[in-house]
Amino acid sequence: MIRLLVFAIAFALTASVHAEEISEYDVSLFSFDDHSIPWKSNLKLTMTPPEKHPDNPLIPIGEKGACDEGGVQFYGSMLEHDGKYKLWYVALDDTVFKRAYKGLRVAYAESDDGIHWTKPNLGLVEYRGNTNNNLVAVDPPEACTIHMIVLHEADEPDPTRRFKMMMNVQTRLAARKKNVATSVAFYSADGLRWRAATKMEFQNGQIKDEYRTLPPVHFEQGGLFRWKGMYHLTGQQITPWVYQADGKVSGRVMTTYRSPDLIHWQEAPAFGFMRGTAIGIPGKPAEDEEAHLPSSVWHRNNVLLGVYGIWRGAPEWKDRIIDLGLNISNNGIHFREPIRDYVLIKAGQAGEWDVGGLLQGQGFAHVGDETYIYYGAWDLTVAPKFPPRGGVGVVKMRRDGFGYLSRIDESAAAVFDTTTIHPQQNGVRLIANIDQANVGTPPLVELIDDRGKPLANYSGKNAAKLNRNGTRQDIVWPATNGTEIAVTEPFSIRVTLANDSGAHIYALYVDQN
Repeated sequence: MIRLLVFAIAFALTASVHAEEISEYDVSLFSFDDHSIPWKSNLKLTMTPPEKHPDNPLIPIGEKGACDEGGVQFYGSMLEHDGKYKLWYVALDDTVFKRAYKGLRVAYAESDDGIHWTKPNLGLVEYRGNTNNNLVAVDPPEACTIHMIVLHEADEPDPTRRFKMMMNVQTRLAARKKNVATSVAFYSADGLRWRAATKMEFQNGQIKDEYRTLPPVHFEQGGLFRWKGMYHLTGQQITPWVYQADGKVSGRVMTTYRSPDLIHWQEAPAFGFMRGTAIGIPGKPAEDEEAHLPSSVWHRNNVLLGVYGIWRGAPEWKDRIIDLGLNISNNGIHFREPIRDYVLIKAGQAGEWDVGGLLQGQGFAHVGDETYIYYGAWDLTVAPKFPPRGGVGVVKMRRDGFGYLSRIDESAAAVFDTTTIHPQQNGVRLIANIDQANVGTPPLVELIDDRGKPLANYSGKNAAKLNRNGTRQDIVWPATNGTEIAVTEPFSIRVTLANDSGAHIYALYVDQN
């Protein structure tokens, strides 16, 4: 009862001061989001995997004696801030895993273009007799982590808390006498000098149980985002920490905890996503088809895009592999795949830096007309040994080019209606991400009301034509020869592809600014 009261007070104090994270457009309607585009006829979804950059890994492991000579583990984050791309990763040295998470430290890299990276000499942390390294300062200095996520919140009223980090650390539950993973929060003004958000002490690579802020469970974090005033921390759990709805045991699945302030966490998690033989078949962890790790998250205002590990289990390590998959959420709780077990990024082949398994950090960026997704590597084929490993690479694709809708029956027209749009002001405009618009008849865009009736100034002879290719094409209305929509009531968007249209529609966007 006391825990719930503290949680409620913390929520009341924080919910009113934080605005939501801002993305480029207010609403994104992706071709692969069947909640945003639920009504479709004669349309198929084609997913388009990104391409790996030829210079990967862009951030390699360090030289002998460096703080990251044992590995560059991208269980971290990449943000755009102050005109730079800033990336935090877990640096492994040659003492790694000899005692809990000792030997795993937070390191920093930066770039002007997202491709060419440096490990700046920060001079903040003494390591093996000098401070010539790229380690960030953490208080308490004994803190060590296997996974961390960084957010930057420009709307935070306290400038010393603009950067926020959740560290996944190890603790020993006093009641169970069992070592588990848990998460704790840190704050920073600049992303380089961090202090604990709460009192905490570490001993032998573990945080003492009395300083734990999550419930007394095993929880391996995956992603962090703020949704409708609450922080959501995704992660993986397994029975006995989580069960299926009917009480059956579960393999490693995705759950989410929430908090108003990263300190006071609700007791009950949400069951967010599961795959493969984690469903209803009690098996052995690591030998099943599971989600490991669960989703790192790209916040796109009305929708969340997740990248998660497709764990392909086997009895022996040499036969295991992790590809990276894609899932999506419209409510911050439940995630689903556009196509089951769709592989967004495939693990490399023998001899390549990313052979055997991939890691997903929380790192996404739009760079011009391209989308970058950053990822790491973990070669499962040599586990459970830990030779020098990892690095950070990037895949590139057309901007938001995850997949597109096109006609199935080439002799027939096609149509889709979007979910209802609730305009917040007059002057809303629509943008299209489209290719092959000029192949055949251009697609038509109309607006309909919440009863399916076409709106006179935005339908029929006043319908807009998508006759130009591009990732951000303004939709122009013939009645006004302008982009603004003078509608204040809820509406949906209807797009019609004629029976000769070759268009590929990736997304529609709504801009209410």
